[in-house]
Amino acid sequence: MSFLTIIVATDKQGGIGINNSLPWHLPEDLAHFKRSTSGHAIIMGRKTFDSIGRALPNRRNIVVTRNSDWAHDGVEAVTSLQAAQELLTEDRAFIIGGAQIYQQALSLADQLIITEIQEDFTCDAFFPKIDPEKWEETNRESHCSEKNRLNYAFVTYKKK
Repeated sequence: MSFLTIIVATDKQGGIGINNSLPWHLPEDLAHFKRSTSGHAIIMGRKTFDSIGRALPNRRNIVVTRNSDWAHDGVEAVTSLQAAQELLTEDRAFIIGGAQIYQQALSLADQLIITEIQEDFTCDAFFPKIDPEKWEETNRESHCSEKNRLNYAFVTYKKK
């Protein structure tokens, strides 16, 4: 069984997106995402894939979709998160969104890597609340974006 990590960026209210896109531009988070996930399997919902628009390079791309006929170059399509897990042969895999997949994966994940952006944005998709009875913060790196002056932190949680 692969070690499952959820990776996500949220605003102060747990917002993760609006109209199937990110409500912020934080180059440092995109670089952190790339460093963290490169060389590993990534699992995402079809809407998240659509927002990206292509398979991400140097990663095994697995898309969860209810449409069993859906296909895209460079992507393995499955109809459930369980089916995605069954495909995994890697030691580590990342869940990269969206909201429905995060909700389903929270009980399956071993680790959370959350970029906490210290601003409020208009969002229509949210990350589930983190239960402190189930998750323990193990690392926090605080930063301020040089490009747009956003304060943020890379925060790691492990399942208790």
